[in-house]
Amino acid sequence: MPAHLPRGFRQILCTALLLLGATAGLRAALPPMGLLPATITDPDMARADYVEQCAGCHGVNGSTAPAQLPELRGRVGWFLCTPAARAYLIRLPNVAHSRIKDNQQLADMMNYVVFGLGGASAPAGSKPFTAEEIARERMQALSTTMLKAERARQVDSAIRQCGAPASLRLLYPGQKG
Repeated sequence: MPAHLPRGFRQILCTALLLLGATAGLRAALPPMGLLPATITDPDMARADYVEQCAGCHGVNGSTAPAQLPELRGRVGWFLCTPAARAYLIRLPNVAHSRIKDNQQLADMMNYVVFGLGGASAPAGSKPFTAEEIARERMQALSTTMLKAERARQVDSAIRQCGAPASLRLLYPGQKG
């Protein structure tokens, strides 16, 4: 660090560089993105919709730690392993009541989430969401009062029936209980 810079500025600069290095380290530790299904009509728009609609809480890369929100990266695909868990994702209030009114556009965004951000957690042979499925499931939105219990029920089912890791019970890997 150049000695001619004021001491306070050097401390701030050092702290900023350390934070940048820590952030880069966290990004490197994230599971890889998965392949997107060919059914997504516009992958760039699907990602942009995710960033606009979901990233404020779930993170641009699907990583929320240490926020008390479910981490999506490398995990959300497990919700495709049962019909009820799959429907749960669409019935989430912020999905079902999304400002995205076009069902195909919302299906594309959710396919970006489960296959792209979910990566290897999406079980082999999982089918992409369709506009028809989105239209049907979003009509049965969950209430915010039942989200925690419903998530726990769907996670337990994915662990029992599909071999999802028990760590899925945590909101994010490494969460302290």
